[in-house]
Amino acid sequence: MIDIHCHILPGIDDGAQTIEDSLALAKAAVENGITHAVCTPHIHFGRYDNTADTIALACENLRRALNEHNINLVIGAAAEVRFDVEIISAIERNDIPFLGNWHGKKVLLLEFPHGAIPMGSAKLTRWLLDHGVCPMIAHPERNKSLLERPGQLAPLLEQGCLLQVTAASLTGNFGPKSEKMALSLVADGLVTVVASDSHHTKRRPPLLRQAYDIVCKRQGYATAQALMISNPWGITKSHFPISG
Repeated sequence: MIDIHCHILPGIDDGAQTIEDSLALAKAAVENGITHAVCTPHIHFGRYDNTADTIALACENLRRALNEHNINLVIGAAAEVRFDVEIISAIERNDIPFLGNWHGKKVLLLEFPHGAIPMGSAKLTRWLLDHGVCPMIAHPERNKSLLERPGQLAPLLEQGCLLQVTAASLTGNFGPKSEKMALSLVADGLVTVVASDSHHTKRRPPLLRQAYDIVCKRQGYATAQALMISNPWGITKSHFPISG
């Protein structure tokens, strides 16, 4: 399986803090059936001020460590970017690492604040789409405002934004409300990718295999394959030219 959202790069956000943490998470991912992962540390302006260069360096250091420890996880680097108008200037100076491509547009993993959909969200996503960037909204099923008013997603979906649901939401690890919304979004065909959003081997482990089994049982083999293999591979394969 292909995981396009995880926090396994060491020491640059709220995910893995040490190289040992990173290796443990990578090993857990492989054991869970994940073969390829795009590392997506936060770019959260003023909090996690990562850049394309700092993320690429951390990814290369982890890649060497994976090779040294014979952990067969192929990795690439992108970012989970917090909603902020500064995204515009960061894109203009080529400082945002993208997930890959989808139907001719670059894909940006976009995170909203956990409790709200900010005013002007649709204006920012419209700007992105008009400039060749397709926003993929990270874990909408965990956003408190969307849980109360899921209809807020409609204008973003109508624009052409994509949705990424967290595997652990489908397994119930984020509570019944998130589980219900995640299952509903998948059933309605609104989700493009299911990803782990893993942070820690115990508190936030990779659960793609468990989510795959749930989707397969409820929606069928083809949907599970699309959400955890073919769609994520189609978006991110440029990160893995040697293994592709």
